[in-house]
Amino acid sequence: MYDIVLRNGRLIDPETRLDVIGDVAINNSAIVQVGKVDGTGQREIDATGLVIAPGFIDIHAHGQSLAADRMQAFDGVTTTLEFEIGSLPVGLWYEQQAQTTRLLNYGISVSWVAARIAVMTEQDINHPPLTLMGRSIGDRRWVDDVATDAQVGAITAMMEQGLREGGIGIGIPNAYLPGAGVKEVSQICSLAARYDVPTYTHISFSSNIDPRSSVEAYTRLIGYAGSTGAHMHICHFNSTSLMDIERCAELVRNAQAQGLRITVEAYPYGTASTVIGAPFFADPAFPQRTGQGYDALQRLDNGQHMTSREDVLRASAEKADNLVLWHFLDVESNQRHRDLLDMSVLYPGGIIASDAMPWTMPDGSIYMGDAWPLPDEAVAHPRSSGTFTRFLRVYMNERKAVSLMDAMAKCSWLPATIIEYAAPTMRRKGRLQVGCDADICVFDADTISDRAEFTAMNRPAVGVKYLLVNGQPVIEAGELVTSASAGQPVRGHYRA
Repeated sequence: MYDIVLRNGRLIDPETRLDVIGDVAINNSAIVQVGKVDGTGQREIDATGLVIAPGFIDIHAHGQSLAADRMQAFDGVTTTLEFEIGSLPVGLWYEQQAQTTRLLNYGISVSWVAARIAVMTEQDINHPPLTLMGRSIGDRRWVDDVATDAQVGAITAMMEQGLREGGIGIGIPNAYLPGAGVKEVSQICSLAARYDVPTYTHISFSSNIDPRSSVEAYTRLIGYAGSTGAHMHICHFNSTSLMDIERCAELVRNAQAQGLRITVEAYPYGTASTVIGAPFFADPAFPQRTGQGYDALQRLDNGQHMTSREDVLRASAEKADNLVLWHFLDVESNQRHRDLLDMSVLYPGGIIASDAMPWTMPDGSIYMGDAWPLPDEAVAHPRSSGTFTRFLRVYMNERKAVSLMDAMAKCSWLPATIIEYAAPTMRRKGRLQVGCDADICVFDADTISDRAEFTAMNRPAVGVKYLLVNGQPVIEAGELVTSASAGQPVRGHYRA
């Protein structure tokens, strides 16, 4: 007898291209049979009319809390990973997560930001990644200064220790550290190449004009891949390219055709989000570089739009880690902007990743409670609630721009392939195959949809009927299992 049998669903495995009506049997935390299951299960779930697919893998999720996990569960996510910024010490981060309730599988990269802060300013780095950047902005040496040779040595030593503690690659949010030199970044990329792990890179510039344009930044990133051999994964391909997505995509395609290890991700929104203290907002040339006024920046805590650089500087001085929305594309009414977003979201071989923000309260603190539903006043970007379901609703159902099979590849299997050589556990995820982890999303392909809007950000998505994480139901019949705590750590292969 099996623990659970899912019956009569449409089985989708994006790696083998399996697409049949059948069953899935689960024992403990693993898939033990796919296809026709003759035996019975202690639990039998009728999936008639539903898709049975691998759970979605989000490699760019800043939430990393029970509240964030719960919202992402309704988005079909079973593994949520914080890779763009990362953390240090890595071992301590995993210890802290093990002491909390985690609904989904979780993991972390090694933080270049934290290493720079520790070495160049000696500030405490034991904070959540986004909070750390905001809290540390008062001493800007880590942001603005070129590191000495001795400092680079200390920074890379800290990061190497992070890899040995199980960090899954290196987070390189270059735009937040504009003073860092190319020599330092190249050393970090060489470290990643030596350990054979990816880097997760926020390109150095987001600008429509030279010098320091997005095109220059992509050319530099491609150069790192070629000169060091590092795998350069590009975070949020859509938001960092701004109006030059078409040219940036061409550069990436050419680099990939030459065999360079470059991968990309995007989320299906024309609005970004980050901390108000991000140095590129304070750039006096921000309007010229982005082609937008300061009113494109909207505070998350009170909904107000910025009106000037002085507004930005004042808000940053008050609380640099406050979150803001950055409306960089008008995808609701501008067809050209929609086309540009499509180039990133539908990029061949590219993946979907949310860049999900933490749920924050009116005072700017991160919500770490266990209330469900979330408190009405808890806010984040809608992508924290509905990235994957929005992609499926808009691109698969409404516009028919991607098939179910290819959509599942972008949401599950392809994300796993980006990191599985650095984290062997991922070879058992993103697939609906015997021997793989029972991280499974059972959903109604016709009704799956995001519900979150910028005026109502914490509405859970709909359409996911069952979500299993390591064989444990965390969503049943469309309802959250509030007692569930199924998440397990995902760690890199150089764990000490």
